Amino acid sequence: MIGLVYKILADKFWIMSDNTEYVCTAKGNLKEAGILVGDRVEFISEEKNITNVLARKNSLIRPPIANIDKLIIVISAVPEPDFMIVDKLILFSLGFGIEPIIVVNKMDISEKLVKYVKFAYKDAVNGIFFTNAITGEGIDELKKIMKKSLCCFAGQSAVGKSALVNKIMQKHSSNVGEISIKNQKGKNTTRHCEIFFEDDIMITDTAGFTSLDEKLLPISYFELPYYYHDFIKYLDKCKYKSCAHYNEKIEECAVKRAVIENKIDKERFLRYKEIYKKLYEKWVKTHG
Repeated sequence: MIGLVYKILADKFWIMSDNTEYVCTAKGNLKEAGILVGDRVEFISEEKNITNVLARKNSLIRPPIANIDKLIIVISAVPEPDFMIVDKLILFSLGFGIEPIIVVNKMDISEKLVKYVKFAYKDAVNGIFFTNAITGEGIDELKKIMKKSLCCFAGQSAVGKSALVNKIMQKHSSNVGEISIKNQKGKNTTRHCEIFFEDDIMITDTAGFTSLDEKLLPISYFELPYYYHDFIKYLDKCKYKSCAHYNEKIEECAVKRAVIENKIDKERFLRYKEIYKKLYEKWVKTHG
């Protein structure tokens, strides 16, 4: 049989297969290789034993989980959004093959924020949603794109992540946590990592990131331009195919011209340059 590992405690693995729960163990070589929450595994139901771990789409160390499909990045007007965190979360997601989704919560608070996000990130991510966890506005639209996907929530503290999760996962509202990021530091909100199921939606109760700096980004400085989807359509208009949009002159770089023409958000471009600089310094320090 094939199932999804949704909880691990001690040497026991909780598996969901065809809406039936199984509690299994694993042989020594599999345990040593490591089984993560989110893994799809082959197991013998009669013996309650895992025999194989199927190939992973991705896997993270912090939180220790595999096969995440979507990262829901939540922001709100209060507290003031840290868009550097947003940009790094997008890069983190794309680097691990995870689809980033932006959710502006408490959207009634600031029309200015809604307008900015629509402009700055319209081509950066595939989905931008506007919600109000109190009134329920926008929740149904968000739930539609979460169906049949393993999702995590991320964002600064007090933006309403827990309220959103509770609105979506009403059967498990008291149990589900989230990735909590404050000042680029994560805080462990749970003792273990677990997946909760409700109406074809899967949300992981994660242990969170311990930090979110350039060291965690799984990309190098020379790959960075290709992870900015809102920049890519200008690449073929740059003078050089390897254009970094950094030291090049304006007449050589179509991305810089797009910034001047207000086609790309200037602040997001400046954050790009800061990330590029730090990734370059990291590469030089590592490679000499």
